[in-house]
Amino acid sequence: MPESDVELIRKGFEDLASGGYEALLPLIAPDFELTTPPALSAEPDTYRGPEGMTRYFESFYDAMDEIHFEPLEFREVGEWIVVPFRMTARGRSTGLEVEQLAVMAWQVRNELAVRLEVFAELEGALAALGNSSD
Repeated sequence: MPESDVELIRKGFEDLASGGYEALLPLIAPDFELTTPPALSAEPDTYRGPEGMTRYFESFYDAMDEIHFEPLEFREVGEWIVVPFRMTARGRSTGLEVEQLAVMAWQVRNELAVRLEVFAELEGALAALGNSSD
Protein backbone atom coordinates (compact mmCIF):
# COMPACT_ATOMS: atom_id res chain seq x y z
CA MET A 1 0.00 0.00 0.00
CA PRO A 2 1.48 3.37 -0.92
CA GLU A 3 2.40 5.59 2.00
CA SER A 4 0.28 8.24 0.34
CA ASP A 5 -2.89 6.30 1.26
CA VAL A 6 -2.01 6.50 4.95
CA GLU A 7 -1.21 10.19 4.55
CA LEU A 8 -4.52 10.70 2.75
CA ILE A 9 -6.45 9.27 5.72
CA ARG A 10 -4.29 11.22 8.18
CA LYS A 11 -5.08 14.41 6.25
CA GLY A 12 -8.76 13.45 6.27
CA PHE A 13 -8.73 13.42 10.07
CA GLU A 14 -6.95 16.79 10.09
CA ASP A 15 -9.51 18.22 7.67
CA LEU A 16 -12.37 16.84 9.76
CA ALA A 17 -10.92 18.49 12.88
CA SER A 18 -10.38 21.86 11.23
CA GLY A 19 -13.25 22.06 8.73
CA GLY A 20 -15.98 19.67 9.86
CA TYR A 21 -17.35 16.74 7.94
CA GLU A 22 -17.81 18.84 4.80
CA ALA A 23 -14.00 18.98 4.54
CA LEU A 24 -13.98 15.15 4.30
CA LEU A 25 -16.34 14.96 1.32
CA PRO A 26 -13.67 15.47 -1.40
CA LEU A 27 -11.99 12.32 -0.03
CA ILE A 28 -15.13 10.19 -0.53
CA ALA A 29 -15.52 8.16 -3.75
CA PRO A 30 -18.93 8.01 -5.48
CA ASP A 31 -19.08 4.26 -4.67
CA PHE A 32 -17.95 4.75 -1.04
CA GLU A 33 -19.63 2.59 1.59
CA LEU A 34 -19.67 3.11 5.38
CA THR A 35 -21.17 0.50 7.67
CA THR A 36 -21.91 1.32 11.31
CA PRO A 37 -22.51 -1.68 13.58
CA PRO A 38 -25.38 -1.87 16.10
CA ALA A 39 -22.93 -2.08 19.00
CA LEU A 40 -21.53 1.38 18.21
CA SER A 41 -24.44 3.33 16.81
CA ALA A 42 -27.92 4.31 17.89
CA GLU A 43 -28.85 4.07 14.20
CA PRO A 44 -26.79 1.29 12.59
CA ASP A 45 -26.91 1.54 8.83
CA THR A 46 -24.96 1.48 5.60
CA TYR A 47 -24.19 4.85 4.06
CA ARG A 48 -23.15 5.19 0.41
CA GLY A 49 -21.24 7.89 -1.43
CA PRO A 50 -20.69 11.49 -0.33
CA GLU A 51 -24.45 11.82 0.20
CA GLY A 52 -24.37 8.90 2.62
CA MET A 53 -21.45 10.40 4.53
CA THR A 54 -23.40 13.68 4.76
CA ARG A 55 -26.49 11.81 6.00
CA TYR A 56 -24.41 9.97 8.62
CA PHE A 57 -22.84 13.13 10.03
CA GLU A 58 -26.04 15.19 9.91
CA SER A 59 -27.93 12.54 11.89
CA PHE A 60 -25.04 12.42 14.35
CA TYR A 61 -25.03 16.21 14.74
CA ASP A 62 -28.79 16.17 15.36
CA ALA A 63 -28.11 14.39 18.65
CA MET A 64 -24.56 15.48 19.52
CA ASP A 65 -22.56 18.68 19.67
CA GLU A 66 -18.84 19.43 19.93
CA ILE A 67 -17.89 16.18 18.20
CA HIS A 68 -14.18 15.40 17.93
CA PHE A 69 -12.42 12.39 16.41
CA GLU A 70 -8.86 11.86 17.63
CA PRO A 71 -6.87 9.21 15.76
CA LEU A 72 -4.57 7.26 18.06
CA GLU A 73 -2.48 5.53 15.39
CA PHE A 74 -2.49 4.63 11.70
CA ARG A 75 -1.74 0.99 10.88
CA GLU A 76 -1.57 -0.77 7.52
CA VAL A 77 -3.31 -4.17 7.48
CA GLY A 78 -3.30 -5.59 3.97
CA GLU A 79 -5.36 -3.21 1.85
CA TRP A 80 -6.81 -1.50 4.92
CA ILE A 81 -5.71 1.50 6.93
CA VAL A 82 -6.70 0.78 10.53
CA VAL A 83 -7.18 3.76 12.82
CA PRO A 84 -8.01 3.29 16.49
CA PHE A 85 -9.64 6.55 17.60
CA ARG A 86 -11.26 8.40 20.47
CA MET A 87 -14.53 10.21 19.81
CA THR A 88 -15.72 12.82 22.27
CA ALA A 89 -18.98 14.72 22.07
CA ARG A 90 -21.59 16.52 24.10
CA GLY A 91 -25.27 15.59 24.01
CA ARG A 92 -27.16 18.37 22.24
CA SER A 93 -30.18 18.28 24.57
CA THR A 94 -28.59 16.81 27.71
CA GLY A 95 -25.22 18.54 27.71
CA LEU A 96 -23.66 15.28 28.90
CA GLU A 97 -20.14 14.61 27.68
CA VAL A 98 -19.46 11.22 26.16
CA GLU A 99 -16.30 9.45 25.08
CA GLN A 100 -16.02 6.35 22.95
CA LEU A 101 -13.02 4.35 21.82
CA ALA A 102 -13.41 2.45 18.57
CA VAL A 103 -11.58 1.54 15.39
CA MET A 104 -12.06 2.67 11.80
CA ALA A 105 -10.80 0.59 8.89
CA TRP A 106 -10.47 2.50 5.61
CA GLN A 107 -9.88 1.27 2.07
CA VAL A 108 -8.50 3.73 -0.47
CA ARG A 109 -8.48 3.43 -4.26
CA ASN A 110 -7.17 6.07 -6.66
CA GLU A 111 -6.69 8.57 -3.82
CA LEU A 112 -10.33 8.29 -2.69
CA ALA A 113 -11.88 6.44 0.25
CA VAL A 114 -14.06 3.61 -1.05
CA ARG A 115 -14.92 1.79 2.16
CA LEU A 116 -15.05 2.41 5.88
CA GLU A 117 -15.90 -0.14 8.53
CA VAL A 118 -16.16 0.62 12.22
CA PHE A 119 -15.27 -1.86 14.97
CA ALA A 120 -15.58 -1.79 18.74
CA GLU A 121 -12.01 -2.90 19.38
CA LEU A 122 -8.68 -3.29 17.63
CA GLU A 123 -8.46 -7.06 18.12
CA GLY A 124 -11.87 -7.57 16.50
CA ALA A 125 -10.94 -5.30 13.60
CA LEU A 126 -7.65 -7.10 13.00
CA ALA A 127 -9.33 -10.50 13.16
CA ALA A 128 -12.09 -9.45 10.74
CA LEU A 129 -9.73 -7.76 8.31
CA GLY A 130 -7.22 -10.60 8.45
CA ASN A 131 -9.98 -12.96 7.35
CA SER A 132 -11.34 -10.54 4.76
CA SER A 133 -11.02 -11.36 1.09
CA ASP A 134 -11.51 -7.72 0.00
